[in-house]
Amino acid sequence: MLSALTVLAAEAEHGEPVVHPYVVGAIALALLLLLVLAVISFGGGREHS
Repeated sequence: MLSALTVLAAEAEHGEPVVHPYVVGAIALALLLLLVLAVISFGGGREHS
C-alpha cells in the first residue's frame, strides 16, 4: 500500500509553486528582523552585569 502511494506521488506532475519562494523568504526575513528589533527594544536601557 505504501509503495503504491509512493509511486503515485512520484509520477504526479509538479507545476509552478502556489507561493513564489522569494515571497516565503521575504516573509521569513521580515519576521526574523521584527523579532530582532523586539529583543533589542526589550533589552534597551538595562544595565549590563
